[in-house]
Amino acid sequence: MAVIAVVDYEMGNLHSVCKGLEKAGATPKITDSARELARADAIVLPGVGAFDPAVQQIRKRGLEEPLKHAVASGKPFLGICLGLQILFESSEEGTKPGLGIIKGKVRRFRKERGISIPHMGWNQLELTQPKTVLWEHLPPQPWVYFVHSYYVEPVEAHVRAATVSHGSQTVTAAIAHQNLVAVQFHPEKSSNIGLQILSNFVSQVREQVAA
Repeated sequence: MAVIAVVDYEMGNLHSVCKGLEKAGATPKITDSARELARADAIVLPGVGAFDPAVQQIRKRGLEEPLKHAVASGKPFLGICLGLQILFESSEEGTKPGLGIIKGKVRRFRKERGISIPHMGWNQLELTQPKTVLWEHLPPQPWVYFVHSYYVEPVEAHVRAATVSHGSQTVTAAIAHQNLVAVQFHPEKSSNIGLQILSNFVSQVREQVAA
């Protein structure tokens, strides 16, 4: 059974993420150990909260370089919500540099009549990389659950795997590049669609382990 390290830096709802991974057939292991990250078959970086405290906690635990190394090594990697945003270079939410694994910035939704900030609740994805492994066995425009006031803006448009519209604004909802995938929404809160997404990730991990 695939062992998936779930990164603990005091900024995520680890229990619900682990429960979703278990349902998908994986063995999740909550850890803040660089050694455990290196041993794991894959890594999930969840996150809930603000940008600056998140990157500060990552650096305080000495996890920045191990995470960068894991991505560079080709290990399957899934970022969730804030775990997507901190992969970028910077954020309008704070002043600290992000991990810089993906080129781009995190921006705040513009105020607009008739929409709420944060963008919270169910919304439909527009799949811009429909053949990405995460989207296997999903309907064309799946409904998933969001809670966020900020969104990522990648420099390289080709990494964008899905978008979502909130009012007149269409923003990146997921990225995918080689072994790295990351989503702004919460698959662990997205019912059967979210479970399928986690199952797809676990299947990818199993295939890589078996190769």
